[in-house]
Amino acid sequence: MSTTDRDGLKIFAGSTGRALAQSMCAHLELPLGQATTTVFPDGELIVKLEEDVRGRDVFVVISTCEPVNSSVMELLIFIDCLRRASAKRITAVIPYFGYARQDRKDEGRVPITAKLVANLITKAGADRVLCMDLHAAQIQGFFDLPVDHLSASPVIADHFLRLKPSLGELCVVSPDVGNVKVANMYANLLHADLAIIDKRRNSGSSVTVKNLIGDVEGRTVLMFDDMISTAGTICEAAKVVREHGARAVFAACTHPLMVGLAMQRLGEPIIDGVVGCDTIPNGPRFEPIAHKFTMLSVAPLLGEAIRRIHNDQSISALFKHGLGAKR
Repeated sequence: MSTTDRDGLKIFAGSTGRALAQSMCAHLELPLGQATTTVFPDGELIVKLEEDVRGRDVFVVISTCEPVNSSVMELLIFIDCLRRASAKRITAVIPYFGYARQDRKDEGRVPITAKLVANLITKAGADRVLCMDLHAAQIQGFFDLPVDHLSASPVIADHFLRLKPSLGELCVVSPDVGNVKVANMYANLLHADLAIIDKRRNSGSSVTVKNLIGDVEGRTVLMFDDMISTAGTICEAAKVVREHGARAVFAACTHPLMVGLAMQRLGEPIIDGVVGCDTIPNGPRFEPIAHKFTMLSVAPLLGEAIRRIHNDQSISALFKHGLGAKR
């Protein structure tokens, strides 16, 4: 970036965005903005900027992942701090948007928490939002400000295109009907066949898989999702394709939440490899599957988006491979 660009642009990071923000700054050849988040003994947070942001174009990187409530609150406090320090424009960079699954009333007397969080971010003083692979595309419309919604599909697809010669004949499998749009996108990008699993969910924690539509015999199966949470759906689907003769199974996602029994399930030999992106901070919880887990970086993609936003340039080209969310 030019000296002029560097003078006007600042990137800060919260607790859950520091490693990714440092990689983004390395891509842009910028220093990471200096700020501290302190936790008081009673659990309250305070954010303090260690440098001047008056009149600057500021980006703050925080994934609202575990601990979700603290991460959301840190983002709101960070935005308020930047606003009171007279930043010219504040962009909330949210690689993983928490509460995205609570995007509609699917039964009586429940909240739409994704809309609530969008309202809070807007009210705190953000001018725009940059996010990646929202669980539901309609969340963009929950914000009363510009939202740039990127997809990690170019990064994930390029990874498997590099591996394609060693993987043999490929088949992209959608682990449920709701994911067909995403699976079809990857099948086209990878020039692979498509298969679909007909899934029936008994409850929030119990999944029953029924039928496989398509042929996976003797093929390497790839399954893609926006997130892997407990890995129940992915692993049940892996059992089905193994029963139908799949020679290998790889699971890939943008957001590797990996909670509950995820590590135990993904550690089973039915899964040959797991791919995730660094929208979620890396940590010791990945150690049980370290031998089969690959972390891809979306820092260059987000960094390029920041550069274009800062220079008031179009970022439409960054959307070209992404179809957004599965719903």
